[in-house]
Amino acid sequence: MISILIPTYNYKVLSLVENLYQQCINTEIEFEILVLDDASTDKKSLEENSKINLLPDCRFEILQKNIGRSKIRNLLAKKAKYEWLLFLDADTFPANLELIRTYVNAFSKESSVIYGGVKYPTNNSEYFSLRHRYGKTRESLPLKKRLETPYRSFISMGFAIKKEVFETIKFNENLMGYGYEDSVFASELQRNNISFLHIDNPILHLNLETNENFIRKSQLALQNLWNFYSNGEIDGETVKILKTYLKLKKLNLLFGVRWFFRVFEKSLLKNLNSSKPSIFQFDLYRLGYLCSLDKKNA
Repeated sequence: MISILIPTYNYKVLSLVENLYQQCINTEIEFEILVLDDASTDKKSLEENSKINLLPDCRFEILQKNIGRSKIRNLLAKKAKYEWLLFLDADTFPANLELIRTYVNAFSKESSVIYGGVKYPTNNSEYFSLRHRYGKTRESLPLKKRLETPYRSFISMGFAIKKEVFETIKFNENLMGYGYEDSVFASELQRNNISFLHIDNPILHLNLETNENFIRKSQLALQNLWNFYSNGEIDGETVKILKTYLKLKKLNLLFGVRWFFRVFEKSLLKNLNSSKPSIFQFDLYRLGYLCSLDKKNA
């Protein structure tokens, strides 16, 4: 019936697996839970996660070499034996005790991909304020809002897909860096007219990055996005910030954006590292950084 697939790296997932295991038992379905470790270096997480093998129909395996976000998901799917795959990131957790049952009830011949949404904890520290606010504003969208742009609203940290469909799409293994691999995946789904069902069945995203780390990871993601576009792996309509960049380029406004970024970068960063960061200023920072990556038009 369902293979639950969890990639992990230096993160303890035993409590997540135990919760999912009990939900599967309560739902009375055939299942397996596969956890694949991407060559972690943290011995404590490896020791705790190894206890997953004590649970029936659950398996924890450790890779000897780090292969990255796309390849590890594809490998998990290859190892899976059931017709439906449920991908969950290691730092997620069911928002309720009916996550599995709700997904199973949504499985049908008509739906090939099902996305339930994501939520964020109510409380957060000042050190995580930017990631928390971004998640609440841009990722934790209500069902009605997600239905307006079903493919663009997709986030790969938690979704279900038919195995036969995943085998034709997969995550693009040419994309080696961090960020926007879910945008490329969703773009491929849309390009191949794969039916996409949004439901109200969110997971919680627990492990927030500090403001400093999130800004750094956002920079890496934009570098990745630029490489995707430069190599023809993604078109200009798939990601909103890339679409905006291309409009500015067409209007010969890149120089002005770069000038703004150079002058106001420190001011923007001060706000983004504060207890009440502005998502609008974060957008300005990301756009300025992306425009600065286009060296040939500098």
